[in-house]
Amino acid sequence: MAKRDYYEVLGVSRDASEEDIKKAYRRLAKKYHPDLHPGDKEAEEKFKEINEAYQVLSNKETRAQYDQFGHDGPTGQGFGGFDFSGAFDGFGDIFDMFFGGTGFGSRTSRRRGPSQGADIRYNLDISFEEAAFGTKKDIEVVRMENCPECKGSGAKNPGDVQTCPACNGTGEISQAQNTAFGRFVNIKTCDRCHGEGTIIVNPCPKCNGRKKIRRVRKISVTIPAGIDNNQIITLRGEGEPGDLGGPPGNLYVSITVRPHKLFTRKGYDLYCDIPITFGQAALGSVIEVPTLGGKIKYTIPAGTQTGTVFRLRNQGIQHLRSNSRGDLYVTVNIEVPKRLNEKQKELIQELERISAESEQRRSFFDKMKDAFGV
Repeated sequence: MAKRDYYEVLGVSRDASEEDIKKAYRRLAKKYHPDLHPGDKEAEEKFKEINEAYQVLSNKETRAQYDQFGHDGPTGQGFGGFDFSGAFDGFGDIFDMFFGGTGFGSRTSRRRGPSQGADIRYNLDISFEEAAFGTKKDIEVVRMENCPECKGSGAKNPGDVQTCPACNGTGEISQAQNTAFGRFVNIKTCDRCHGEGTIIVNPCPKCNGRKKIRRVRKISVTIPAGIDNNQIITLRGEGEPGDLGGPPGNLYVSITVRPHKLFTRKGYDLYCDIPITFGQAALGSVIEVPTLGGKIKYTIPAGTQTGTVFRLRNQGIQHLRSNSRGDLYVTVNIEVPKRLNEKQKELIQELERISAESEQRRSFFDKMKDAFGV
């Protein structure tokens, strides 16, 4: 298939200036670049055609030869053998303009900047009462800290930190490679300075140039009243120091609350089971109820059934960051004695005989007769 006129390919006139040709090339190269049309053979061919036209017309000598001899060139062999590397010399500019400098020929600096230090997690066990009322705990945390000898520079003396000769302080190494689509520049972090742009020629003897040392620190933690199991207390800035002047990380204290012998917690409410005798349930009684603040007296009415739940307001857990409290729910269960003497047996048998005549029991057995005919 006959080649199209190079001016037609770029969409410019024959008297177009070098700047007009360059602008037209940038616009079309962006439009048909293979990275923007993966798998599109038509776009790939157009991209090659655009680059071929640009390589000829962007050079004064080859443009003059093209204007005089056309596609055949002065030797009659055409302008073949393009490696397109000249066309890509300015392609980094295109990606700088349209893609933020991430393409062929891009040389955006990648030198490492300040970064926040690592966070630390600490698991702390506390008692049920400590969670309910709040407390203070001293914990020991193992963390990396800036070396006190070199103040985190890693060097023995201030002048022992020098610009990295491998990357000239940029923190990156560029490697150019010619491909079928042009000259590709690969940029990676400098292996020698690890992206910092500087190297230490005389390391600090205390930290051996590592800038940080491992230390054990005692830190006071305030446990607020009402904290619950698996909740986390954040101590900002108590993590490991940042790099290159970055802020320190945080310390996260994860709370584990040991279970209580009597109480079960649900939110800010407490639940407790209390055994009572048959007599206390039948006649009513004043019983002792345990609370987190100590024992209190509570009156249960006569005729209380086993499994009855009583609510004691404001006897639960204090709310976090509030003075309000949850409630205490007490479930009473009638305790049946396992061993009886003869006198106790006689009294219960007499009570059972009298109870058999009660209206409630009579009504139940009448219903059972109606249901089963017995």
